[in-house]
Amino acid sequence: MEKFMEASVINAVELMAISAKTAPKARGQDFVGIKIVTGQELERLADAMTEYGQQSGKKGFDRDGDSVRNSTAVLLLSLEEAAAPAGLNCGACGKERCADLEPREMAEFEGPLCAWRLLDLGVALGSAVKTASLFNLDNRIMYRIGAAAKKGGLMQGQIIVGVPVAVTGKNIFFDRQK
Repeated sequence: MEKFMEASVINAVELMAISAKTAPKARGQDFVGIKIVTGQELERLADAMTEYGQQSGKKGFDRDGDSVRNSTAVLLLSLEEAAAPAGLNCGACGKERCADLEPREMAEFEGPLCAWRLLDLGVALGSAVKTASLFNLDNRIMYRIGAAAKKGGLMQGQIIVGVPVAVTGKNIFFDRQK
């Protein structure tokens, strides 16, 4: 990719991060973490995805790792470890009271988590990919990126989700052979 185009993509990913940051959050409390991954760090992420897929026996990590490797950047969004339940005692998490919610480390992420905090992360993701679409960036929300980023210590958080971006003639995140 030509240098000017790469710089434009990075600028657009920064605007995606702004969209995620300014997205509405339950009770006005922001527990969404943001990180932009490029260059050598992006290569390490792609390697970590392939390695995790091999170690866990889970299919698709190698395919998605290749997609990351062919991306210009990845936007990582997390629900920060300090995320407190929203305090609504609504039961959506499966507990009667927020005080009873005790997330613990599970296979790839922590859980159970406050449903409203997860919705905050979802709204932030939606805002970010909306911005990507405004700039015609190829993108896709990927759980596997977040699992590998967490396992590899690339970012901290109760749950992490990745959005790779690229500029190609055909969207590499949907037209996949494997």
